[in-house]
Formats: sequence, C-alpha cells, structure tokens
Amino acid sequence: MTEHVDRSEPEPAATPAGSAVTPADAADAARLVAFGLQPKLAPARDQEYTELLRRYREDPAFARLADAVAAGLGLVVLEVSPRAGMAVTAAEDSVFAVRMGDYARRTAADSGDRFLHGLAHLAVAALAFPRPEDLADDSYIGRVTVNGVDAFVRQACRRLEERAEEQGENTDPATDAPGLEAAWRIWARRSATGATKDARRPAASTTGIVAKAMAFLTDSGFLQRTGDDNGGTYRTTARYQLQVRDLAGSAALAELVELGIVPVTDGTATLLPAQDTDDLDLVADAGLPFHS
Repeated sequence: MTEHVDRSEPEPAATPAGSAVTPADAADAARLVAFGLQPKLAPARDQEYTELLRRYREDPAFARLADAVAAGLGLVVLEVSPRAGMAVTAAEDSVFAVRMGDYARRTAADSGDRFLHGLAHLAVAALAFPRPEDLADDSYIGRVTVNGVDAFVRQACRRLEERAEEQGENTDPATDAPGLEAAWRIWARRSATGATKDARRPAASTTGIVAKAMAFLTDSGFLQRTGDDNGGTYRTTARYQLQVRDLAGSAALAELVELGIVPVTDGTATLLPAQDTDDLDLVADAGLPFHS
C-alpha cells in the first residue's frame, strides 16, 4: 500500500486567539512607558507597574509593542527589570531630552556657566562609579557628597595645570574655545563656597553648582539623599547606574576617570596620587552628559 503524500502548500498555523494587538494592549504598553517616565517610582510599590514589567519579560509581542511606543517618543530602553523598572533615556531628538541650556535656566544659572554644570554632572558620574567593574556589578551602590565632588574636580584641575606647565603649554585657554579642559580651569578660579548675608550657599559657587546637579539627579530618580554631611550625601540608584553605563563611552568621562585620581571611597573623595598619564591626550570639546 502506497502512502499518500500531500504536496500542497501547508496552511499557515492558526493564529492564537487574542494574539493580535488590541487597543487595550497598546494602552498597557503606553502605561508601562509612562511608569518608566516616573523614575522615582519603585516598581515594588505599585502592583500595576509590577504586573506590566512581568508581562514585558514574559510576552515578547507585548515587549516589542512597548519598545515601539518608547521609540515613537524618542526614548531608548536601557533595561526592563524589577530592580530598575522600565529604565529609559531620551534620544537627542526626543521631546524628553534635557539640554544644557534648558538645565542652566532651570537652575537659575548664568548661561555662561553651562560647561561648569556639565562638568559637575560628569564628576558625579566618575566619582560614583570609578571602575568599570563598578558599572558592571548590578549590586554596586556608589556614594557621593557635594564637597567630595568639588574636591575631586579641583584635584583634577591641579593635575591638568601641573601637566600643562610640565609640557610648557598655555595655561590660560582662549575664551572662545570652551572645551572640557577650559571648564576645569574656570572651575579652579571659581569660589568653592562664597558667602551670602544669610549664610546660604551661593548658586554660582562650585559647591552650589554641584548641589544643584545632585538635586536634579535626585528629582530624576538617579540619586537618593542619605544625609547632610559634607554638603549633602547621596547614594546611587539602579537607574543612574544604567545611565552612566550609557555615558561610559564618552570621551569626557574617560578623560576624567583616566586622570588617575578617583578612589573608591564613601563619597568624601579622599584623593589618590595621580598616576603616570603623560601619554593621555585630552579631547577638545569632549561631549558632556547633556545634549548640546
């Protein structure tokens, strides 16, 4: 008996009921992205958020839909997990992108200080995660203080000035070339604390600039304030670690770390002797952690 072989085209597999994207699915995906845009909201504190995160991890179609919603808003998904929630960062063309000019106006800073504000954010990132293994370790928690960040930048300023003098370079960069190195020089000339009639920290002082940077990062869910010592003490969050990982490829952060003065400390910036980095070339106008 000859077995019959059906050579006709196989019929496509039946589509499981409910697999088509529905308006309810789109609403849930948008809801998850909306949760991601609330960086201070801990997933464990919201049952709906927790359930949507579980669905993202277990349902590939839903995950693709949520990613598409994020992409349509100009957002890049860094991680979706119980520890970080839906962690997103804004692409340069996103309506959610934070630009240095906007940030400077938001902090009531003079527009000419935007490089100093950028340097403050860069220094916080470098001091919070000084080693590649710190960024790679999901359990690592960085600790930083306002005075520690200011001391760290000033040590970097001294290191750069010493190297410039050794190499016979001009230590007074042109005002029309505000690169990262120029920002460090300006920082060194700025008062660390200043004085006001009511003993408040002036916003234009370097510690005032660092304090505003840390307050902004706290409001954005990247840092958590833990005390008032050393001008204010903070610990990093999972979201900030993801953001710094995204920034880690920038020349500016690499230069700051490679100066060899970043220790692993409790955030008070006990400074290490500078390593031999004579062969390190600084990159002019290196990118800062904000869109220009």
